[in-house]
Amino acid sequence: MKNSLSRPELSNDDLAAIELANRTERLHRILDRAAGKPSEPQAPATPMASDAAAALEVPPVSAPPAPAATAAPSAVAPQMAAPAAAPAVAPAPLAAPAPLTARPAVAAPTRDVTTRDVTARDARARPALPQTESRAASDMAPSMPVGRVAFVTGSQVVAIIDDPQSPAASQLQMGALVKMQSGASVVFGVVSGLSMPLPAEEAGQKDMMTLEIELLGEVLKAGDGGLTAFRRGVSSPPQLNAPVLTTVKADLMRVYATPNKQTARIGTLHQDRQVPVHVMNNELLGKHFAILGTTGCGKSCAATLMLQAIIEKNPQSHVVLLDPHNEYASAFPGSAEIIDTGNLELPYWMLEFNEFLGVVLGGADRAEKAEIAILTEALPAVKAQFQKDGQRGSRITVDTPVPYRLTDLVQYIDTAMGKLDKADSSAPYQRLKSRLSALQGDPRYRFMFGGVSVRDNMEKILCRLLRIPVDGKPISILDLSGVPSEIVNVVVSVLCRITFDFAIWADRRVPILLVCEEAHRYAAQSGLGFEPTKIALARLAKEGRKYGVSLCLVSQRPSEMATEILSQCNTVFAMRMTNQFDQEILRAIISDSSQGFEQSLPSLGNGEAIAVGEGVSVPMRLCFDTLPEDRRPRSETADFTASWQSPNENEDFVREIVQRWRAQGR
Repeated sequence: MKNSLSRPELSNDDLAAIELANRTERLHRILDRAAGKPSEPQAPATPMASDAAAALEVPPVSAPPAPAATAAPSAVAPQMAAPAAAPAVAPAPLAAPAPLTARPAVAAPTRDVTTRDVTARDARARPALPQTESRAASDMAPSMPVGRVAFVTGSQVVAIIDDPQSPAASQLQMGALVKMQSGASVVFGVVSGLSMPLPAEEAGQKDMMTLEIELLGEVLKAGDGGLTAFRRGVSSPPQLNAPVLTTVKADLMRVYATPNKQTARIGTLHQDRQVPVHVMNNELLGKHFAILGTTGCGKSCAATLMLQAIIEKNPQSHVVLLDPHNEYASAFPGSAEIIDTGNLELPYWMLEFNEFLGVVLGGADRAEKAEIAILTEALPAVKAQFQKDGQRGSRITVDTPVPYRLTDLVQYIDTAMGKLDKADSSAPYQRLKSRLSALQGDPRYRFMFGGVSVRDNMEKILCRLLRIPVDGKPISILDLSGVPSEIVNVVVSVLCRITFDFAIWADRRVPILLVCEEAHRYAAQSGLGFEPTKIALARLAKEGRKYGVSLCLVSQRPSEMATEILSQCNTVFAMRMTNQFDQEILRAIISDSSQGFEQSLPSLGNGEAIAVGEGVSVPMRLCFDTLPEDRRPRSETADFTASWQSPNENEDFVREIVQRWRAQGR
């Protein structure tokens, strides 16, 4: 038996505090070794240090509730008279001292740091609290203490859990919100790790567990003794040995409170489904955002939910959504302008030179130098020829979006070919004529090369695409599923470029949101994909904020996207992500204060996300609201087993599919 147990003047609470002090010293030595610091022998706490042990304020979890503030003096008086009021203890021989029995007067009272109901012994170890701190502490009740701060570095805190078996400790889980008091504020943090560095070595001992915390922000103490609104960042980190407490719903409502700005509700907090989650619309749209996650985790529903919430608050929005799989038309009944290859107008003369090469010749990297030279000379000439007499003086280049006739272009090529000295030099001219003729006759390219006459309808095209005026349809959805795969990147490049160019000349009078679904297809890493598309998206991502253009990227493979584009998204909604390369990309773009959330990415459920960035008040784990059946995108997975239970189609069905296939229309 240890010597400390033979001292009848110590209570069981004193002994538990001394044991915790000894084990705390051992943990400090482990942390020092992990940090590379030389370890020094430390003198263990002795039974004579009862006052220092009491200062640790380790409250027994099973203790009765704290007395009311008015009864505090009467609670202290019996404590001081404890030796006289204690029941008699039967004497025992010196060789075998009697075991300690519980003494009612010495039993540890509830020392809840949130109410500061201190005992006389605690009063000697700690000075009286000022009125401001007392009121701030009362605002934190009825939180329960779970441990003490043992290690502080940057935005991370390591704490020792007092009693791993306590009800308070059982509330701790990854992502839980905890709080600590500092000299001038109440600091909030999120649990990012749980560990057991010191398992129990003897029977009767408790395992020592530690808590890793990522600091989020703080609530300052106001001059009148109250607490101010929550703000991100920590000006005064918690001190060593400061208590760590659980949070209650009032704390969650304070930290995740709806800012005094225009917001849109998108879901609820994972820790408490009664706490709503809002995005700040201006911050979300002003600096771009991304929705990332593996296939089937709910990205399309999340994007739809956000767009519906934003449009509901802003009925005069201007949203352009690029839909490569025909998913979103059903999600916006009556409020969207649906544009597909059957009614899309994107005439060839609106293409820039590199985009025109991509359609006619497959791109500048596939075209021969002679073909590029021919078109460089021919396009400005035929554009100028089409202009009216009053506009002939304007400067026209290969990139100027003015109409011209393909017949004039073919005639110009014929004329230039007739001036050749050698017939064998006519091959590039012949290839250009052949390709232009094929495009005019291909029904898949009707939206670009169709029509007998050429007219200048650029204003009409822009008004319909950008929803000017809105006319009850604030979003235009471009169904790209019918666009030939060899030029879909060119079409996306044109749409992104004209959106940005319009914003430049509109002088931010009409802010526009461009939503790019399957963004990894168009903004691929260097050397992959259609370069003009990536250039258009990169320019929009880097400079769009200055001209009132917002970008939303939706992707299942962030590791395949160009980092210079993805890194411009200041708000990220990271859904379930199991690929290691995708997780590394996400780790590189999120802030250091949000690193603790990345560990939960592989285990997120459908419809859950980690939200970080300027569009949300603090980094959080959220659950998106469920969309009604008639407002969901067509992105659900096919039900194989239900469809395979009985014959459901016949030859007529196949005949209809073949007809639509050949007609290239839905």
